[in-house]
Amino acid sequence: MQMEKQKIKLVAFDLDGTLTQHKTKLDAKNRSVLKRLSQNYRLLMVGAGTCRRIFEQMEHFPIDIIGNYGMQAANYDKTGSDIVIIRDIQAPVDRDRIENAVTQLRQAYGYTEFTGDNVEYHPSGCITFPILGTRANLADKLAFDPDRTKRRKIYDDVKNHFPDYTVFVGGSSSFDMAPRPYDKAYALDLYCYEHGIAHDEVVYVGDDYGMGGNDESVYRSDFHFFKIDDYRTLESVLQPLL
Repeated sequence: MQMEKQKIKLVAFDLDGTLTQHKTKLDAKNRSVLKRLSQNYRLLMVGAGTCRRIFEQMEHFPIDIIGNYGMQAANYDKTGSDIVIIRDIQAPVDRDRIENAVTQLRQAYGYTEFTGDNVEYHPSGCITFPILGTRANLADKLAFDPDRTKRRKIYDDVKNHFPDYTVFVGGSSSFDMAPRPYDKAYALDLYCYEHGIAHDEVVYVGDDYGMGGNDESVYRSDFHFFKIDDYRTLESVLQPLL
């Protein structure tokens, strides 16, 4: 579907790898790009983490935020210069079943040695399968699967073990999971419905669009998608909108 610039009302973003280096603050150049875009479009963050974490990482940039793949949402309040949480869903988790499923996967693929906990549980009901454990050394995690080849080989099996979750190849050595139907495409569609915005009036900007990536669901949807392969190229990639 060809993008018509004059029709675009909303520009939505991923954060890590798209606007910033992973887990780093929003730099001055990309902050300036967002300010320029905000003069003509509504802006939105669509994240995997909590709204508060995203807001702090962006150093309080004035923007609406979707967190936890749509389980949480916050509006920016100009009066208080802060975000206001408007949705915060917390799903129940069957920990025994989760532990058993992860243990089966570890045994099947030889990942039985790990440091810390077998599974990481998040307040939202999202979960993380940390292949090296929750307390693994950072250097070991970074070296484990930098190109995601190891995890993509077992991705389908992990999904089969967790049919009631959307499974993502997360971080450097883990799988992240959100209760169905939550993923970024679902979250963005809900935001559009709530604000009367059509899909062809939206542009999404993300870097994690490959198999198992948390932007993949949007990339495979009917939303316009701008690929970012290096956050430092944001301005040049978005020239058609600037």
